[in-house]
Amino acid sequence: MQVLYFAWVRERIGLPKETVETTAVTVMDLVEELRQREERYALAFSDLSALRVALDQELSDFEASLEGVREVAFFPPMTGG
Repeated sequence: MQVLYFAWVRERIGLPKETVETTAVTVMDLVEELRQREERYALAFSDLSALRVALDQELSDFEASLEGVREVAFFPPMTGG
């Protein structure tokens, strides 16, 4: 699946996107797999309250199933103004 990173998440990981082979069942499972990769991922995913997730371009949550999902995007909350 494609995993996209935006804003400071991209800056901490150092990639805008990557293709990930995973056995994760939920978004949280995927986050745990990513955290185990390297320190930069652990840092990016250290505070999930500061992150949002979208599955196939629809806002979702960290307990959501990844079944059939082709794209996961992680980004900080948006602010309006």
